[in-house]
Amino acid sequence: MRHGKRINHLSRTSAHRKALLRNLTIALITHKRINTTLAKAKALRKYAEPLFTKSKSNDTHNRRVVFSYLQDKEAVTELFSTIADKIGDRPGGYLRVIKTGFRLGDGAEMAMIELVDFNDVYDKDGTKSAGKTRRSRRRRGGKGGSSDASQAAAPTSTADVADKPAAAPIAAAAAPVAEEPKAPKTPDVADATTSEEE
Repeated sequence: MRHGKRINHLSRTSAHRKALLRNLTIALITHKRINTTLAKAKALRKYAEPLFTKSKSNDTHNRRVVFSYLQDKEAVTELFSTIADKIGDRPGGYLRVIKTGFRLGDGAEMAMIELVDFNDVYDKDGTKSAGKTRRSRRRRGGKGGSSDASQAAAPTSTADVADKPAAAPIAAAAAPVAEEPKAPKTPDVADATTSEEE
């Protein structure tokens, strides 16, 4: 039973656990993305997100509170300047944990934890941004042909269908395809010399 077990102790003493989470938070603030085990990433998220919330209001009291957790001046400066500007309008959920498989040595489940606002690959909707709006591509049956060509050839409304005359697809399919006339063959140099000799 896990009555009252609210935090993961990570098989460490209290001082060791605080030092571990402090170092992971400093590395996360510095590099914006780190790889660690899944258990440490989840514990880090609970430890670091309140510090990110405090960084949104830049006053002396909040700086001192965050410094008491981190004990690193450069990390505090980075947190209250660059990171606070990016996360200013986000109401929470500053970190994303993505599972990355299992470690070869001991089989531990690994994860990548990153700051959501510093990932340029994904936009706010979670879809990959390619510089333009994303369109869904649909096609019906068969392997050949592209969906864009079929959509461009098809009329867009019923009014367009009424205006266009009905075509006879059966007659067009039955008509033989006319071959292109072949250009006359130009004589080769060897052919020209033989004809002159005759």
